Amino acid sequence: MADGHRLLLENARQVVLVCARGERFLACDALRSLAVLEGASLVVGTDGFIKAIGPADDIQKQFSEETFQERIDCSGKCILPGLVDAHTHPVWAGERVHEFAMKLAGATYMDIHQAGGGINFTVERTRQASEEELFSSFQQRLGCMMRAGTTLVECKSGYGLSLETELKMLRVIERARRELDISISATYCGAHSVPKGKTATEAADDIINNHLPKLKELGRNGEIHVDNIDVFCEKGVFDLNSTRRILQSGKDIGLQINFHGDELHPMKAAELGVELGAQAISHLEEVSDEGIAAMAAARCSAVLLPTTAYMLRLKQPRARKMLDEGVIVALGSDFNPNAYCFSMPMVMHLACVNMRMSMPEALAAATINAAYALGKSHTHGSLEVGKRGDLIIINSSRWEHLIYQFGGHHELIDYVIAKGKVIYKK
Repeated sequence: MADGHRLLLENARQVVLVCARGERFLACDALRSLAVLEGASLVVGTDGFIKAIGPADDIQKQFSEETFQERIDCSGKCILPGLVDAHTHPVWAGERVHEFAMKLAGATYMDIHQAGGGINFTVERTRQASEEELFSSFQQRLGCMMRAGTTLVECKSGYGLSLETELKMLRVIERARRELDISISATYCGAHSVPKGKTATEAADDIINNHLPKLKELGRNGEIHVDNIDVFCEKGVFDLNSTRRILQSGKDIGLQINFHGDELHPMKAAELGVELGAQAISHLEEVSDEGIAAMAAARCSAVLLPTTAYMLRLKQPRARKMLDEGVIVALGSDFNPNAYCFSMPMVMHLACVNMRMSMPEALAAATINAAYALGKSHTHGSLEVGKRGDLIIINSSRWEHLIYQFGGHHELIDYVIAKGKVIYKK
């Protein structure tokens, strides 16, 4: 039906806009209080974009003659933007539940990695899996994320390490991007680990000379759309020089730089990212003070992953220092076989408790700032007229319950809506 509007959400106790003036991100003092309307309604058009938000009476008058495909009474409930997960590794075969037991018994991430486990174990299994098997498990995982309130998710390749398997993973991500309701930002992460039998320099050469030209060609033909390039910049994985070469080559073919830096060792990855014009850097548990200052000045987003430090018992990233210095802080679940978490509400809770963020800071980090980290904050991450109608409705009188309740999001979330279409209803 072309006339009328797709969706009317009426009489919400609270509508959390997050931003109200078209901000691309929130930092510093802007994080102290988010834009929230009380007793408001919201309209999404048939094109899937938000047409109006305002006091319930005003919206009722303005749209009294209009027809809607769907109306939802939100009395006593809260409407929030769909959550944005800025860092995930969701395409793989090979569970690592046995490694969780090893970690609990004291093995470090690098102990397991060097013993052929970790990324290497998953690479073996992912290489063996068919494209159909990978798509099927990926679709299931995205469904879990969506039911926990995520409507835009960054998805990395990186368990192939060979051109053939990396392309298989990227085709799976592309298929999901076309077929599913959840929005996807695709990341090529072929430099996730150095493949067996290669040095970091040889692996970098292979990526620069073979992988990236192929991606450029597939992008031109419209076969695979990739948004970001990622490298695991780490001692014993890709050093600063190899990282620089790969990221620069990715940037040269039009990819946004969005990479793993300063996680297990201080590598000056943040300084490198700023120098190369990175959109975002993830992890940063070991970032230097200079790196933090440089990221703040360059408006380079910090994607913090509270699940990683929690599960690996590492020290937490210095979120407070970053926030106080004006860094644009975003959050991600880091969903992968090492950190098996689908839920951004749990990630926000961990960010508040373990990284000492406030609830408004955590919500901004999982909405507008996570969208900014993916270069999508002009369309996603807040409830404003002209933006995509991606939102969640929670059954509570205050929005903070989404963070306050630890692990109870399945009971709280009544609806998840993408482009004005209900994609999950409790």
